[in-house]
Amino acid sequence: MKKIFGNIAGLKANQIKRLEKLYNRRIPVEFLVTPELAREICGLSLEIKRQVGILVNRLGTIDYIIVGNYQQIFIPDLSEYRTYPGRLKGLRCIHTHFDNDPLTQDDLTDLLLLKLDIMAAINVSEKGLPSMVHVAHILPNSTDGNFYQIRTLKPEQLDIGCLELINAVEDELAYARSLYESDKGKERAILVSITTDAAYKAEERLNELCELAKTSGIEVVETIIQRRKKIDPRFLMGVGKLQEIVIIALQHAATMIIFDQELNPSQTRSLTEKIDLKVIDRTQLILDIFAQRAQTREGKLQVELAQLKYLLPHLVTKNKAMSRLTGGIGGRGPGETKLEINRRRVRDRLARLEKEVSHVKKQRKQQKARRKKKGLPVISIIGYTNAGKSTLLNTLTKSKVITEDRLFATLDPASRRLKFPRDVEVILTDTVGFIQDLPKELMVAFRATMEEMENADLLLHVIDISNPQYREHIESVEKILISLKLENIPVINVLNKKDLVDNETLLNITSRLGGIAVSAKSDSTLTPLINMMQAAIKVGTG
Repeated sequence: MKKIFGNIAGLKANQIKRLEKLYNRRIPVEFLVTPELAREICGLSLEIKRQVGILVNRLGTIDYIIVGNYQQIFIPDLSEYRTYPGRLKGLRCIHTHFDNDPLTQDDLTDLLLLKLDIMAAINVSEKGLPSMVHVAHILPNSTDGNFYQIRTLKPEQLDIGCLELINAVEDELAYARSLYESDKGKERAILVSITTDAAYKAEERLNELCELAKTSGIEVVETIIQRRKKIDPRFLMGVGKLQEIVIIALQHAATMIIFDQELNPSQTRSLTEKIDLKVIDRTQLILDIFAQRAQTREGKLQVELAQLKYLLPHLVTKNKAMSRLTGGIGGRGPGETKLEINRRRVRDRLARLEKEVSHVKKQRKQQKARRKKKGLPVISIIGYTNAGKSTLLNTLTKSKVITEDRLFATLDPASRRLKFPRDVEVILTDTVGFIQDLPKELMVAFRATMEEMENADLLLHVIDISNPQYREHIESVEKILISLKLENIPVINVLNKKDLVDNETLLNITSRLGGIAVSAKSDSTLTPLINMMQAAIKVGTG
């Protein structure tokens, strides 16, 4: 016999048995619930003085029986009922209410956030009989902010064409499903920023998040900004905004929500328990990009290390994503919960990765020692992601380092020799692009790139002056340099993409920032930069 969920403490054995027998009932597909079953539920509810609920699938089979308290019921974890994009959950909830109460705000929130087929409340009379029945379903294409429709029925009006109604609601989502099915392998995301910052700052960050999502191969279907005086500690936003996001996800067949703000473990848990969508934050997205883009063995080790360090505090008991790390011989310790097994396995893997990274670091130190013996100065190219660093390296050294018009095209350090006109040779090193609020996990993970900068005699700070946010980008790079204690290394500002700005703007920026204006793709614009680099190296090494 299936279990009874919820508050069964203090119930008599025969009451529990009668509740369990409800699992044997079948409901014709045209009925919300049969009059006989409604009477039985109401009778039991009055007898135990607690709300009683059932979750019914579309075949009319009862999948869950729930007992609450006098005021409410609590719907159990439904994570095994993963919904297809553009579809509802496939379950309807019917439960009892006392005191002629209509559907509560909590009922309607559950309807929306869990994407239930229907939410219904049956009022229990003083005699334990059904009086009125309140029924709500989602309005998928609402344009006026009413995300659901409510109607009230008499107990004899329960033949509502239930399955037909559910199918009609889902038919409104047919276009959303077609969007998803046209490219099934692709994630479709809603980007969300809940912020106390000024609107323009939130928009800039969300634009960058959009670029990050595209770099990761995610299709962005909607962007949402909500400015608040205070961030909600549980969901970041209010429940009303969360409901709106779920409806938008239904309308656009979204498979995930990406938050611009970093989520703490309790927020991740609260959100994933409430909504049937994948939820990640900006840090996870960047880590995902790095995982896709890392090429060298060290890069791959560093990415996995960063991912696991981020994941460890986010592990929760219900996290099925970590199930692949358990199981098999030795996968269970005596008396350990699955959560503890997950944590132990992650810690063990972290320890192994840190040993491997340490070994790779020793090899790199030996390589650097050999380079130092040759006495070659090192110039590191730094800058905001997608500013043109790899393009500059390629043009200066006639190399073919990968360059793409997307964020983080370069992750692993790339070093090339460059010979100046006066027969002076240097090592020119490309580095990973910086970004606003670079996650601390990545600062640690890409210590390899940062160490290349620590050994540099000169830094070339490539600035995309055609980008309207170039000032903020400069600030982000300078903050990272200070945090890495590299601010004392000489820097040349390389004002890239001068061909994309007008002459007046170029003069203003050059006079304000100093440095050399170039077009990294064009050899002919780089001579003044090469001369400045040679002079700086001569001074620095002389």
